[in-house]
Amino acid sequence: MKQLLEKFIGTNTLKTADKFSEDELLQKQVNVISKLLANIYGSENLVLEAGKVKALKLLRSDVLAEKVQALQRIVFKDPTLETPDRERMPEILNQIEDEIAEIIARRTVEDDIDKKVNERIIQRHEEYVQEVKRQVLKENAGPENAQTLKKLAILEKLEHNKLATNAFEELRPKNLTEIVGQQRGVRALIYKLASPFPQHILIYGPPGVGKTSAARLALEMAKQIKGSPFSKDGKFVEVDGTTLRWDPREIVNPLLGSVHDPIYQGAKHDLAETAIPEPKPGLVTEASGGVLFIDEIGELDPILQNKLLKVLEDKRVQFESSYYDPDDDNVPLYIKKLFEEGAPADFILIGATTLEPEYINPALRSRCAEVYFEPLTPTDIGQIVEQAAQKLGVKIEGQVAELISQYTIEGRKATNILCDAYALACYRLKENNQSKAAVTITLPDIYEVVQTSRLSPLVTQRASNQWEVGKIFGLGVAGFLGSVLEIEAIAFPARNKDNGSIRFNDTAGSMTKDSVFNAASVIRKITGQDIASYDIHINVVGGARIDGPSAGAAITLAILSAIDNNGIPQDIAVTGEISIQGKVRPVGGIYEKIYGARQAGIKKVFIPAENQKDVPVDLKGITIVPVNNIEEIIDQLFKQNNNSLVS
Repeated sequence: MKQLLEKFIGTNTLKTADKFSEDELLQKQVNVISKLLANIYGSENLVLEAGKVKALKLLRSDVLAEKVQALQRIVFKDPTLETPDRERMPEILNQIEDEIAEIIARRTVEDDIDKKVNERIIQRHEEYVQEVKRQVLKENAGPENAQTLKKLAILEKLEHNKLATNAFEELRPKNLTEIVGQQRGVRALIYKLASPFPQHILIYGPPGVGKTSAARLALEMAKQIKGSPFSKDGKFVEVDGTTLRWDPREIVNPLLGSVHDPIYQGAKHDLAETAIPEPKPGLVTEASGGVLFIDEIGELDPILQNKLLKVLEDKRVQFESSYYDPDDDNVPLYIKKLFEEGAPADFILIGATTLEPEYINPALRSRCAEVYFEPLTPTDIGQIVEQAAQKLGVKIEGQVAELISQYTIEGRKATNILCDAYALACYRLKENNQSKAAVTITLPDIYEVVQTSRLSPLVTQRASNQWEVGKIFGLGVAGFLGSVLEIEAIAFPARNKDNGSIRFNDTAGSMTKDSVFNAASVIRKITGQDIASYDIHINVVGGARIDGPSAGAAITLAILSAIDNNGIPQDIAVTGEISIQGKVRPVGGIYEKIYGARQAGIKKVFIPAENQKDVPVDLKGITIVPVNNIEEIIDQLFKQNNNSLVS
């Protein structure tokens, strides 16, 4: 204490203290402490400190005890301390001196520390300046040269070479009312997404019918519905399943995410130097809180599909790396969080596919609601063409939309044909020096486009009002598209009596060939005649392969018409398996087959009665007749002919 006091007030003052009386000594001690506090705080700050503890008046008092009280309050920062007794003043002054010594000691240490800190700051600053200088020198002598700068200039120039806006972007539906022919599918998407418990969804349907656009717009609609779990910031992340590639070693996985190890992939520079692996979240994390749309999800790698199923269950993606050390203090917090908690992946999956359901992973199907988009009708294609023409600002001749609908059932392809015809019409006007005239797309424009593109009409068999012997339309289905099958039969008296022959397409399936023998038994049962009395040739026009027995009823009627010489109306079609007892058994693909029949202009379709539940409730423009057995069809087709064997 004495050394500290000597440092602040000098040694002479302390040495002369022994020559005074006790009261004078106390007064001198108070004066010394006052000067010491003034040195420590400064005169102005000492006044402020005294004011805080209500000691300013006491400090200026001539009464020794009050001065001691003021010093005591200032040093101990306690405004409640009372005036000390005469006997306790020496003790109190000693306590004050001890506290002042503590303050001086702390300040001395702090000064030393501040000095060292300042020295270290100056040192670091000099090092930083040197590093900046080295960096500047490095940048000035960087990797750039005349060749690299030239290539950079070329790239920058290419950035400014912009073509016109893509027509398909302009013609893409901007709201749900512009999606044609998919009212039920769109409605299903919206209520499945807008539910408080939204479902993962698989969309089945032919290409070019609006699956992607409908999913994107359905999310926007769901965001606006009260109670929807999607926020306004919910993303629609789109990816094509055919282009998603990944490495089984998890080095690359753009869908789920991967870890960039510092040795193999080379993480960021600062992480690589400390050998810290860096997780890279994938598309499932980007889509968290929104929708992940995977087009052609059936083409996704099967193993990757199984990994995706795990993410759908956990709603998180976990990362692993043998290079990760949880005890390493150099690991950034975000990397710790990703390794220890995983990345969020709480999204709704919407997968679209042109494959049939049986080709989709059963585990994926079990976790998703399924929505079917319908093939587009000629009327739908016509509406899409007219809608696209309005967006392009062009006029079209009256039959243009109908003509385009004969060559495609895809909305995307229809707009493609229209855009080609639009370009041709603009070029035609330029050739005729009529560039300022209004653009009108004509029928010759469409014919030229379909000829140069080698397009063929989709429907080659057309219904008619005629009646023909031994010819009938059956119905087939491939994927999501139905079509008519032109089945014909001809019968001659057997060359060898009672030893007739039956010929049928070699390309037809074995089950279809079995239908011929079933038909023979049914005809013998109905007419009493053995078709062994005839040489019969049955043909499916075009050599189509028929997988399944669904043409059995149609084959039976064609043979019966041929041997009975009885005409069949050419505006009806028949589907159904024929049993040897003459029953018409149920078949699959009724919706698609009816669609195909309507495309061909068929007016009436006979279907198995057990398939009546598969008929669309809002069907228009075609009559559906459910039957239980072949006799019900025969009664409606052949009864008016009195020469019929079955009349």
